[in-house]
Amino acid sequence: MLINVRVIPRSSRNILEWEQNTLKVRLTAPPVDGAANAALIALLAERLAIPRRTITIVRGSTSRQKTVEIAGLTLAELARKLSPTE
Repeated sequence: MLINVRVIPRSSRNILEWEQNTLKVRLTAPPVDGAANAALIALLAERLAIPRRTITIVRGSTSRQKTVEIAGLTLAELARKLSPTE
């Protein structure tokens, strides 16, 4: 499954939130040497309770707008796992 992600590096804390069919991710990591990309994958893997190897940045590795592929997960499962009630 592919999802659109907007990354905001150097935030005060790590936060995931939905905004108009795009997952907005605030990361404490800086956008240098792939630190923000690694933090994005780690945060998604932790919140979704899946291995890091199932998450790949398909497009936009040097941009704030990214396309991320998550293997073995449906949109319904993603929405349920990222809901604020959990």
